[in-house]
Amino acid sequence: MTKGGLKFDSKVQFAGHETFPLRLLWLKKAYDAVGDEAPVGIFQEQKAITRFGVGRNMAVSIRYWATASGLFEEVDRLIRPTPLGHAILADDGLDPYLEQAATIWLVHWHIASLQSKATTTYYAFNVLNAIEFDPETLLDELFGVVSAQGWRATRGTLKRDIEVFLRSYVRKGATFSEDAAEPLLAELALIREARLGGWYEFVRGPKPTLHDAVFAYALGNFWERNGGATTMTAEQICYSAGSPGRVFKLDEDSVITRLMRIDDVTEGAWQWVDTAGLRQIQRKHEIDKTEIILAAYPKRGLLRSTA
Repeated sequence: MTKGGLKFDSKVQFAGHETFPLRLLWLKKAYDAVGDEAPVGIFQEQKAITRFGVGRNMAVSIRYWATASGLFEEVDRLIRPTPLGHAILADDGLDPYLEQAATIWLVHWHIASLQSKATTTYYAFNVLNAIEFDPETLLDELFGVVSAQGWRATRGTLKRDIEVFLRSYVRKGATFSEDAAEPLLAELALIREARLGGWYEFVRGPKPTLHDAVFAYALGNFWERNGGATTMTAEQICYSAGSPGRVFKLDEDSVITRLMRIDDVTEGAWQWVDTAGLRQIQRKHEIDKTEIILAAYPKRGLLRSTA
């Protein structure tokens, strides 16, 4: 049973970022510090200030965003890069300094498609139905869900989390102070200021910087989380909570256009079917989603395959 698109037994989190949005170089800093594996305490001990070149609170924030990004995982108080994290962030990796749009889209996907780490972001992208919104309305909605679910989060905690969410995604241009510089996710231009009075709007549309390979990777994740049946309808991919359509704010035509190309992206593993009014994707055989990602980095992929 669900309420507001969030499951009753779900793990949620509205803090941990220490009020800092994800910054451009933080994931590479985390990778270089963690290596293959490290105790999570490296982000909290006194040496963290020197290790990361930031204050202790920012070092704690780096840990939060590292695990939220999907490029790191924590098990038994140890943190390590995921296979995707290694592939991207190694010095000879696909995009160690996050210069490619594909990497930023991947990070956004991991943050916004799961409610367990950045619940406010998940709610805003997947449950909030309005295109335009103001922070107070979002706060009221989210607090209502929190109260109904019995989760532990005060109104003040939610308000701060919403502020970080907006600072993460809304580009401020020349008005950014040094303290707020380089919010990584704002590069995607998914949310913008709509009008005076503190209103914002999601930017829906085709997203030309979103590579088909990243879309396919996200679709594979979404498919697995929803039971991994052999077929999935276009409507699910467009509109369901946690779907590529919702998370990437794609309009229906843009999703369908990408689904019609999915055969080429997956080399026939997934196929688009449109018969008798039924539009869906069929899975013909399994495919390694991480391998799909290489197509989003053609030059790096060529170098890695010929090395």
